[in-house]
Amino acid sequence: MSETSAVEPDETSTDLSESTEESTQDAVESGRPSKVERLENEGDIAADYLEELLDIADLDGDLDMDVEGDRAAVSIVGADLSQLVGAKGEVLDALQELTRLAVYRETGERSRLMLDVSGYRAQQRERLIALATEKIAEVQKSGESVSLEPMTSFERKVVHDAVSAAGLTSESEGAEPRRFVVILPA
Repeated sequence: MSETSAVEPDETSTDLSESTEESTQDAVESGRPSKVERLENEGDIAADYLEELLDIADLDGDLDMDVEGDRAAVSIVGADLSQLVGAKGEVLDALQELTRLAVYRETGERSRLMLDVSGYRAQQRERLIALATEKIAEVQKSGESVSLEPMTSFERKVVHDAVSAAGLTSESEGAEPRRFVVILPA
């Protein structure tokens, strides 16, 4: 049998939970939905839109909805959906933008919804984290900055997050579509 010990919350977590409770209370009192409820609503709108699209295209796929951090996430999983990903994820990027527009049309608010098809973005994220880890080690060993190949905004975000988690800094340089990440030494 495992033993658990009570941990006293520090002032920061108390303040954070109090402010979260206050903002939730404010949302309830004003009649506005909470942030999580708004993100869940975005996911529902996106799922309805994507379900119609799958029906029109006569494609089989199941939709999974979630809230990840500060954005709604919708995944389409199923048989062969590679045509929804396209070369280098270009169709997926376009489909994500169309889905965000559908959410905007319904809510009047800009969405940061993330769409994945058949785990493409999840696999891409793993590959990018491995690349970032390799390049971070290179920067730490040489003390020289390293430039990566041009990437999409999603790819750059994954790399920036990995670099930040390693305690280094990075920046994006160049102009779209040739924008790339530079990892800087500490």
